[in-house]
Amino acid sequence: MKNVLWFLVGVIGGFVAAHFLNKDPRGHELLADIDSRITEFTSLVGDAYRAEDARLTDPGAED
Repeated sequence: MKNVLWFLVGVIGGFVAAHFLNKDPRGHELLADIDSRITEFTSLVGDAYRAEDARLTDPGAED
């Protein structure tokens, strides 16, 4: 139970810190950069997944 409490304190503390960081123009720019990198990464992972799924679904197709 103690570990769950510390986990919740950490998550809540992270949200509070991100909120205050987002208020500062430099912090807002930093968070926007992080968000764009995460979006780019998830897009690449999604594209790779769809390509692999297509390859496995249609094994007769050549690349």
